Amino acid sequence: MRLKWLFFGISLLVILPGVVSLIMFGLKPSIDFTGGTMIVTNSGQVIRTKAMDNSQKEQYLLELKKQYGPKTEIDKFETVGPVIGKELTMKALQSVGLASLAIIIYIAYAFRTIPAPYTSWKFGVSAVVALLHDVLVVVGVFSILGHFFKVEVDSLFVTALLTVIGFSVHDTIVVFDRIRENLSRLPAKTSFSDVVDTSIWQTMGRSLMPSLTVLFTLLALILFGGESIRWFVVALFIGVFSGTYSSIFNAAPLLVLWEEKPKKTV
Repeated sequence: MRLKWLFFGISLLVILPGVVSLIMFGLKPSIDFTGGTMIVTNSGQVIRTKAMDNSQKEQYLLELKKQYGPKTEIDKFETVGPVIGKELTMKALQSVGLASLAIIIYIAYAFRTIPAPYTSWKFGVSAVVALLHDVLVVVGVFSILGHFFKVEVDSLFVTALLTVIGFSVHDTIVVFDRIRENLSRLPAKTSFSDVVDTSIWQTMGRSLMPSLTVLFTLLALILFGGESIRWFVVALFIGVFSGTYSSIFNAAPLLVLWEEKPKKTV
């Protein structure tokens, strides 16, 4: 805990470029969010146009054959209406918001027996702040990738974010649960900071080993998996890495800062 400001500083340095990119460039949304039609030809060319139906598709294919040769065929044809795209955007934002609220309520209830003067809802809020850190890291990186490498975010990206949220909270709860146990086990004179330090060291292996296993698996998928899921897996890889870090080095130090904040006297 004596190095908590260093850990906060590292997080800030990681998040800041992505936040700046989000403000300046935003994300590059796919047709899942904007609406329209995406066509992939057998030569690998990707074309985005306004939404079209099957009759327009056939006409467009004739134009492609004229331009790129008679062997040109359409391998992939996806159409999303603009209304559906807007609905999906709203549902994605609502999903992240509802998941965060549900996590606070759940942790506050699960930790309701924590000894005084500590309060369970602070554990919940600290966990959510840590997971929002992970969401910002993933979204920020994809904003940079979208601007410089034209990487788009689609509905799979939202799935990846929700998965990262679940993984991050799972790791954080492992640490927080040990803190709760140690608050009752360790001598009463032990400072909250020391309790948290002890708890982190006791759960370090349990936090790192599963995360490393997942990261190795995701790395294999990035290197050898299909193109269609590559960026989905990249989002998971970044999120799991960030979630492992934030659970240990952000959520717990934030809780220490909050719980040890000097109380105002009347």
